[in-house]
Amino acid sequence: MKGAGLLVDQPSVAAVNTRTGALIAVGEFAEKMTGRTPHYIRVMRPVSGGTVVDIDMAQRMLRHLLGDKIRRQLRRKPFLRAAACTPHDAGPLAQRATIETLVGLGARRVELVDTLIAAAVGCGLPVEQPEATMVMVCGAAATQVAVLSLGSIVTAERVPVGGEAVDHAIVQHLRHEHELMLPSQSVRPLQLALSGNGLTPYGPDVTEIHGRDVATGLARSVRVDTAAVRDAIETPLTAVLDGIGRVLRDCPPDLVADLADRGIMMVGGSALLPGFDHMLRQATGMPVHIAERPDICAAQGLGAMLEGRIAPLILNPLAT
Repeated sequence: MKGAGLLVDQPSVAAVNTRTGALIAVGEFAEKMTGRTPHYIRVMRPVSGGTVVDIDMAQRMLRHLLGDKIRRQLRRKPFLRAAACTPHDAGPLAQRATIETLVGLGARRVELVDTLIAAAVGCGLPVEQPEATMVMVCGAAATQVAVLSLGSIVTAERVPVGGEAVDHAIVQHLRHEHELMLPSQSVRPLQLALSGNGLTPYGPDVTEIHGRDVATGLARSVRVDTAAVRDAIETPLTAVLDGIGRVLRDCPPDLVADLADRGIMMVGGSALLPGFDHMLRQATGMPVHIAERPDICAAQGLGAMLEGRIAPLILNPLAT
């Protein structure tokens, strides 16, 4: 919110009572309910992969997250402007769904900004300068990689591999190798157990995991070799390396020369996957940096644009 900064930082999850249609919980509390609810409570994600998939539920979720006090403040502004991020390859239907969601909340004007540009602005990259900056947005459903210059995208690539693919790889590995069904809530702590050094081979050798036996259905604990889990995680992440290679191949040589010094900036929630940056550094030979708050960089970039703190480079035609 202009002048106030970031007001809400919650996962886009809503829990609904299917019998009455009532909204039970949103945000972090609803996310904790995943996989733990009775049959009549459904946990939904109205915003998935960066796009709105359920307009009505997205509006209800946002109303609840904003709260009555903030909504009353917004109603007093007759010319309310709103901005939202959309993925680089979002089609007209996805853009329309985002606009309708915000118009339904009272916005008179909605501006859509490419997630890649907003994230680059939010982590302090000189996007508007005639220099190359490479940003990698690591989301749950996909990873987007782009080279930016003069405030625009020069080349970009979307790889359909994100944090969810890594979670799925861990679950499948434990099911096949140890016949253990892992609860969805346990995947993230297992990833963190791989660090200190994450995907690098200097972390703990063995970690203990609790889950359900595939054959008997009983609770069971196993000691898991972290080196094998690292290999399972690295398999889907090789697709991200291929995407980076394609972006660099399509990029003009002058911009690639800039990137040799500046490197890649990682943003998005999955950028915090332990050791992911080290793996990219080894594979590309380029410097790799993680933004200070990678999960909210795009929102901070939107805020900077709305408040006019970014001065875009004006390319006026020269008078002859």
